[in-house]
Amino acid sequence: MVTLSDFQRKRAAGGRGDARQGVGCAVGIGLGLVGFGVFFILFGMLLYFDSVLLAFGNILFLSGLVFIIGFRRTLTFFFQRQKLKGTSFFLGGVLIVLMRWPLLGMLLEVYGFVSLFRSFFPVAFGFLGSLGNIPVLSKLLQKLGESSSMV
Repeated sequence: MVTLSDFQRKRAAGGRGDARQGVGCAVGIGLGLVGFGVFFILFGMLLYFDSVLLAFGNILFLSGLVFIIGFRRTLTFFFQRQKLKGTSFFLGGVLIVLMRWPLLGMLLEVYGFVSLFRSFFPVAFGFLGSLGNIPVLSKLLQKLGESSSMV
């Protein structure tokens, strides 16, 4: 005998079914947008700082970040009191790239990105160093991860 599960009944009745399915879809879309954003930024840098590709990459990256962590969390991350300097440099760099001054805009963006994600770099280096598949690389990454200051 064939029976329908609760999920199948909700879907047949026009309901959404599992709410987590929509969240996973949004995160997948966000990861795709961030990936394409990084690709277009790198490709724009490869093509001698093409302002259109850089601007498109910036828009894709920021919209992907909103899809991944949500609109409210994105705003609270960027506008924390201790991160306002990095936010102003990063978003100012995006604005300058959109105004077709790509070299100056990318310099400002890189400085803002580093100051925004400064606390994340030791975690990332520690994770990469813990992989241990490449002995020389793991020792180098562990030394880089240990030398961070918690300011």
